[in-house]
Amino acid sequence: MQTTTSSTSSGVNLFGNSEEFQNIQPVDIAYGRFITESEFDHGSAVIIIGNEVAEKLFLSPEVAIGKLLQVRGKKVQVIGVIKKQGKSMIGGWQFDQSIIMPYKFARNIMWSRNSSPVILVQGKDNLRSVALKDDLRGAMRAIHKLSPREDDNFALNDINDFSEAVSKIFVPLNIGGWIIAGISLIVGMFGVANIMFVTVRERTNQIGIKKAIGAKKRVILAEFLLESAFLCIVGGLMGLLLVFILTKVLTGVFHFPVFISTANLVMAFSISFIVGVLAGIIPASQAARMDPVVAIRSK
Repeated sequence: MQTTTSSTSSGVNLFGNSEEFQNIQPVDIAYGRFITESEFDHGSAVIIIGNEVAEKLFLSPEVAIGKLLQVRGKKVQVIGVIKKQGKSMIGGWQFDQSIIMPYKFARNIMWSRNSSPVILVQGKDNLRSVALKDDLRGAMRAIHKLSPREDDNFALNDINDFSEAVSKIFVPLNIGGWIIAGISLIVGMFGVANIMFVTVRERTNQIGIKKAIGAKKRVILAEFLLESAFLCIVGGLMGLLLVFILTKVLTGVFHFPVFISTANLVMAFSISFIVGVLAGIIPASQAARMDPVVAIRSK
């Protein structure tokens, strides 16, 4: 593919789409416009190019509108530039490195031997994907005139199947992460417990004075439990801060949004609080059971 000024770009995906493509797989346009119904019907020589393609050929995507390109020997006019999508770690359409054109025009420059026809189907809201897939298989077998004994000579890809496959890949990683997190929590729990034992010993005289003037056991217990929980929550906040910085770094490296979900934030605070209570229960109970006279005489 080249421009009228002889700039060239290779490794570009060419998509010859119908007008219904936008309804199933929406394409966000940053500059210009999408292909009209009339241009689809007449097979007009117009294209929409990806952000990276526009940057390689014109340096600035916004100046690409109206320019002429030569795609496989055919001159075409750029009418739109796709909004930057970013690189996907799991494949996908890769619109940043693609060109979209009317399918009737695409037939003039793309041949069956080097093209892969794809039919996108979107079911109704109340139709299960399994039922839709069965109906499509029956329809495709009828179109291909396959007998019941013949195998399918086509492929049906369900986006749910892909999602399940990706989820299975991350299962071992999630298990390993939980194991590492569990070990870290246990080590941290013992560390906080040791800090609380030292705190109780250093405040033995103060505990005795409080109990002597009428402080109840539950008050002493709650005081040290809250302090222990506070220590763990502060540690959890520091960990979340580091993770937040990591998400920003990964977002910049992969050009893919990485963030901490609200559910994970709530879970992090909950676990920090529970670990703090468990770590401080023994030293707090020890402080609550102290005899005020013995505690006052400890110093």
